[in-house]
Amino acid sequence: MIVDDEADIREILSFNISAAGFDTIECGTGEAALVQIRSGNVPDIILLDIMLPGISGLKLASTLRKVDGCDVPVIFLTARNTENDLLTGFSAGGDDYISKPFSINEVIARIKAVLRRSSPEAQNRNSIVMGGLSLDTISKTVTVDGAQVPLSRKEYDILFMLASNPGKTFSRADFIRELWKDAPYVLDRTVDVHIARIRAKLGPYRDRIVNRTGFGYCMENYE
Repeated sequence: MIVDDEADIREILSFNISAAGFDTIECGTGEAALVQIRSGNVPDIILLDIMLPGISGLKLASTLRKVDGCDVPVIFLTARNTENDLLTGFSAGGDDYISKPFSINEVIARIKAVLRRSSPEAQNRNSIVMGGLSLDTISKTVTVDGAQVPLSRKEYDILFMLASNPGKTFSRADFIRELWKDAPYVLDRTVDVHIARIRAKLGPYRDRIVNRTGFGYCMENYE
């Protein structure tokens, strides 16, 4: 799904992405995208312009994650690329971030990379259970004491790295290298923001994610 208010950009993206073997849906506003998704026309990935009329791209991504519980990967398209813009985009549930102007080859490469990371085959275990904390790696859902908690795609991937390697410490560079390998640059602060959001959602298990000062993050072993 291509969501951009500029028809020329939508047309160029749609033509080239279709030529690469993908089916495309074009939406000129965030409201139109919501209508499509809520009617059951859920795409495998969304290319989402941040500066949209009406509901912004950031608001749309946040609504999909928090209100609709939709975990479709989102790649933001934007002319804004400051540190705060990057952090805001990732915090809203974005999986990647491409600055305008961009090359079509870059866009297609990013689409393939995000879809590859998001596929069920990318995970090698069906479930991880740690006391009352459970990760289902097929549905990519997380439950805390039986209640499902909403995580963005990137939040889930970070938690999976930690939970599937209990006791192992990952540096911020480890997370960036593994989960943002196709991004042009990602700041250490981006990892901290995602970890903070994960902790806030884990309730009584938030302290299982430990910050080892000077080394990185790890998840404590469960008995």
